[in-house]
Amino acid sequence: MIEKSNRWWVPLTLLVTLALLLLGAFPAFAHKPSDSYLHLTPHQGGWQARWDIALRDLEYALGLDRDGDSAITWGELQAQEGAVVNYALEHLSLRASDVACAPRPGAMQVVQHSDGAYAVLDVALDCLAAKVVTLDYRLFFALDPSHRGLLQVNQPTGVTTVVLSPGQAQYVLNAAPISGWRSFISYWEEGVWHIWIGFDHLLFLLALLLPTVLWWENGHWRPAVALRPVVLETAGIVTAFTLAHSLTLSLAVLEVVNLPSRLVESTIAFTVVLAALNNLFPLVKTQRWALAFTLGLIHGFGFASVLQDLGLPSDILALALAGFNLGVETGQLTIVAIVLPFAFLVRRTWLYRRLALPLGSAIVAAVGLIWCLERGLNLNLWILGVRS
Repeated sequence: MIEKSNRWWVPLTLLVTLALLLLGAFPAFAHKPSDSYLHLTPHQGGWQARWDIALRDLEYALGLDRDGDSAITWGELQAQEGAVVNYALEHLSLRASDVACAPRPGAMQVVQHSDGAYAVLDVALDCLAAKVVTLDYRLFFALDPSHRGLLQVNQPTGVTTVVLSPGQAQYVLNAAPISGWRSFISYWEEGVWHIWIGFDHLLFLLALLLPTVLWWENGHWRPAVALRPVVLETAGIVTAFTLAHSLTLSLAVLEVVNLPSRLVESTIAFTVVLAALNNLFPLVKTQRWALAFTLGLIHGFGFASVLQDLGLPSDILALALAGFNLGVETGQLTIVAIVLPFAFLVRRTWLYRRLALPLGSAIVAAVGLIWCLERGLNLNLWILGVRS
């Protein structure tokens, strides 16, 4: 057991670590995680590819914004079309019997996805006749390990969707279609990963968890006496958040409700601010599950953006939704299992109640406010020399 007199450094270490991580890392996560959309269709002698790549990612890799005005014009993109195509094709290959398929790129276009502008590459890939054609995808993995390639393969036997990652960079195109349960597992893994790299969702959850080991009395946070009420309150908060974002995720993917991406992302950032400020100036002191549910509704629309842009086929839509949702919950419960016991252990220390909680909440609120400005006003802010 840790002696009370020696426990002061535990919350202080946690707080310093949290501050350094947030201030140093949050600009890279101010927007939706990096992804591209690759659609492949077989044709005589090979495959036809349509590849949508975010301009913000190409800017980071190649520096498309030559005049530095934080806006990539069509002229700037056209001027570097060759560099964009070459860079993309250096990180994508199809091989038939160990012989690379020859790419024939067409004219580049630009389209709008839910999170901004994307360059569209239309590429014909001429392959030798072979029973096995293997796709190898490496785009942006060296720059951003969180990047995902969302692959859709349209074949006469059906439509297959696959999430490509550093751990799963290859896929055999003309193999038998993967089972629905394999798709379920793939989207479960993606749900876990998405919550772990989604700093806005993580900070919202953290802001809700910080006071769960305390209660508000006479204008001050007091340490909870027993573990059982803490566990029950935490379970209520997590359950309410789960129900809320599962509801709106389903409504968005089923296209029952559609909201503009900038509004969704800006509002998600604002929920982070509100949850953190409620710790500093408590308006919702009890039954904070209601706060988690109300503010959590908007988070489901944020989770839905990846699944919406992929264009999931109807035959696996239910499995993909269920897998992604359960993955998000698995990721959340892992975080709760780490944070809650530690917070309960140090809840009686002065530094937790008077420093870690208020200062930690203030840092979270400040980060959320920066995200509000970036997302709402479409700004690129420089924090600690790192461009978001």
